[in-house]
Amino acid sequence: MPKVITPEIRVAYEGQNIVGEIPMWHPIEQVLYWVDTRKPSLQRLNRDGSVRTWPMPTNIGSYVFRRKGGIIAGLKTGFAAVDLETGKIEHILDPEPHLPENRLNDGRCDRRGRYWVGSRNPGSGEGTGSLYRFDPDFTCHKMDTGFIVSNGMAFSPDDRTLVFGDSTAQTFYRYDLDLEAGTVANRQVYLTTHNLPWRVDGATFDSEGYYWCALLGDWSVGRFDPMGRLDRIVRLPVSHPTMCNFGGPNLDVLYVTSGTVFLDEAERARQPLAGALFEVHGLGVTGVAEPLFGG
Repeated sequence: MPKVITPEIRVAYEGQNIVGEIPMWHPIEQVLYWVDTRKPSLQRLNRDGSVRTWPMPTNIGSYVFRRKGGIIAGLKTGFAAVDLETGKIEHILDPEPHLPENRLNDGRCDRRGRYWVGSRNPGSGEGTGSLYRFDPDFTCHKMDTGFIVSNGMAFSPDDRTLVFGDSTAQTFYRYDLDLEAGTVANRQVYLTTHNLPWRVDGATFDSEGYYWCALLGDWSVGRFDPMGRLDRIVRLPVSHPTMCNFGGPNLDVLYVTSGTVFLDEAERARQPLAGALFEVHGLGVTGVAEPLFGG
């Protein structure tokens, strides 16, 4: 049975995000960013506790920090460069122009500066989503396909494993990662949530090689061991956390986003903190610094 642990949980920002996602600690700026995918915007929690918001023109599924500054975002319309000084958004390419209902969803940067991202069709139960690798030279490569809702992407700290899967199909996979070549192989089932009352959402690895993820619908985040077994649970004051990731100057704070979209009016009244950004302190583990996109 997994162990329920009771670290200190703080509210970092009491905003009511519709679907908060992708909390990421900027390794240079030393502040936290995250998005609201449905009220599309990028948000930054400043050191004084204030929040700056950059509206996006359409749904934003994920983003990565650039070495030259700004971000590359995965939008419904494809990849785009966002200048955080001016707010200018420059479209780069759409990897799926033949699938107009699809949009880019969960994504991360590997430690060679490449942006990996999965797509999804929010109105379909068919596996039209794919896994892409977007390179620093702005070329895009399809790496796998057949996903309904791409989710749970994270690279292991030894750069040998990519975990990625499908939250609607309730199956997540381990891929063998060749970091130098930028390829994945030997896809195997890592974990499934069939017959469970919750689903896996956004995720990260800690520095010890354990996989932390939001347990959507379970009021918690969980830690899975390298064999895909749930070994720790952290309870939260909201039923639908959406993603977790490590941050803070020592990368020892677990930031957790949440959303309101899953709740009816009565449930929102019972969960006044739904949509907030949380900090979890005292876990006794650390994360790994976010890589920067090379292009």
